[in-house]
Amino acid sequence: MIRGLYTSGWSLMANSKKMDVISNNLANADTNGYKEDIAVLETFPEKLARRINDTKSTSNPSAKVGNMRLGSDVSEIFTNYEQGKLQNTGNKLDFAIQDSKSAFFTIGKPDGNGNIQEYYSRDGAFVINSLNQLVTKDGFYVMGENGPITLNGDNFTVNSDGSIVQEGSIVDMLRISEFTDTRSLKKVGSNLVQRDQSTEERPFTGTISQGFLEGSNINVVKEMVEMISVMRSYEANQRLVQAQDSTLEKVVNQVGSVR
Repeated sequence: MIRGLYTSGWSLMANSKKMDVISNNLANADTNGYKEDIAVLETFPEKLARRINDTKSTSNPSAKVGNMRLGSDVSEIFTNYEQGKLQNTGNKLDFAIQDSKSAFFTIGKPDGNGNIQEYYSRDGAFVINSLNQLVTKDGFYVMGENGPITLNGDNFTVNSDGSIVQEGSIVDMLRISEFTDTRSLKKVGSNLVQRDQSTEERPFTGTISQGFLEGSNINVVKEMVEMISVMRSYEANQRLVQAQDSTLEKVVNQVGSVR
């Protein structure tokens, strides 16, 4: 009985975590370059059940009853980096990465000591600040091959390889970071991801489109169906907990009083 409560309780917690992930996906369905998160469930290892004080049985001397599981839990949050749909904005400060799901704009974020920490994003909705620097909507630097990109006004074009042309000359190049394996990337907020020491880079294989933005890769209908499924599973486990609690109450208060 207690095992059943634990199993249903863990399932409630797992479904609650999964609902948080789905809700976050839906909330960011209109966020430029947002990538879908998927909650991966994993069952607990099987445990061998034995009968207590029954090892002397001739029919079953090992006292083995069988194997049991204690439900499941969220083992990891997997991010799907498939490319989202491109939207033609006509704005020369908007950029999208095409033909590569593992390439990112390199973003420089100043830390408390004035140093620039590198992060990565698929959101190419940039602006020009008061210092004529190309920055994100949050004010973080868009990095080029020579550091933060500084322009002479907003009259410029960007070629498909990321080179920035102004007044007929290449003034810098967007630093596009492409990775061999996106599983080592971690979301850190502000639509940015961070690499770890095991992340390996490779040459950029995609193209840059000026005047376009990449939308999220969220399928709203799919997420809504998944949300309904999680809600039904949660409610079913709630009813199981209530039923087991009611049975346990009868065992304690009624069966124990029978003489």
